[in-house]
Amino acid sequence: MKYVAAADRYERMTYRACGNSGLKLPGISLGLWHNFGGVDSFEKGREIVLKAFDLGITHFDLANNYGPPPGSAEETMGKILKKDLKAYRDELIISSKAGYGMWPGPYGDGGSRKYLIASLDQSLKRMGLDYVDIFYHHRPDPDTALEETMGALDSIVRQGKALYVGLSNYNSEQGRKAIKILKELGTPCLVFQPSYSMLNRWIETDGLLDMLEEEGVGTIVYSPLAQGLLSSKYLKGIPRDSRAAKAGSFLRKDQITEEKLSIIQELNQLAADRGQTLSQMALAWVLRGRVTSALVGASKASQIEENVKALEQPEFSDEELKKIDDILNKV
Repeated sequence: MKYVAAADRYERMTYRACGNSGLKLPGISLGLWHNFGGVDSFEKGREIVLKAFDLGITHFDLANNYGPPPGSAEETMGKILKKDLKAYRDELIISSKAGYGMWPGPYGDGGSRKYLIASLDQSLKRMGLDYVDIFYHHRPDPDTALEETMGALDSIVRQGKALYVGLSNYNSEQGRKAIKILKELGTPCLVFQPSYSMLNRWIETDGLLDMLEEEGVGTIVYSPLAQGLLSSKYLKGIPRDSRAAKAGSFLRKDQITEEKLSIIQELNQLAADRGQTLSQMALAWVLRGRVTSALVGASKASQIEENVKALEQPEFSDEELKKIDDILNKV
């Protein structure tokens, strides 16, 4: 069975410069937050990753605690790299993170130098890699001085364990301080990873996008489809195989209100008028301005194909943007 396409796969993808760096990220990146753990089908996960690569998605986003169980998504990626993508390592951007609880005791969580370096060493072992392309601090840690956390990221790059560093879930105030420290250390911040979607616009009101543009830092957003809410999946209720139906999911059934479903249905109609699916319009919307890449998840390979088609119609008219704002203001 053929998995990896010829070099012309890159012609199908849009690549954008990540801030002021020379690194370009694909408009759509694949996240392994869900559906790639030890409890999931390896072959299905493998099919999704290889389909993404076939379509020109070169960036694969992981974290130490992705699974379940924690660490197992990196193990899955390691098996796929060894089995299928080893020869293509220099064509891939592999990222990982540390910041949330990973192992018992005082050194398995947070932002200490001890935790970050130990965690990355474990991640590299699980994936069978000498380095990751991007290593993120996953969240601000109020119990660790920012200087220590940023110093650890700087050390990780100097040790050759990561090529670039990034920050996830930092707001604009926290981010500006962290970016300043990294600049002074000589390891500039490459990219921020916040949540952002039509239903979650906090980075606009927080001023994060403005700050990142001023600092020359890229932005890759996670949950651009609001955990699947901005897709056709929930237009007729909650499917049994959806995230909302799974125990322990970040998307809960009580979040899918009648009011929210009504808004999603209106957005779906607008997407149809544009000749797109709702998920394609939602991805095009987050990418309409200063966002470098939209990070998507997938439970089947066909979803990746649908999402990549969002890049075929990226433009919005002023009238369409106003309609979207009017619909979203009902939330």
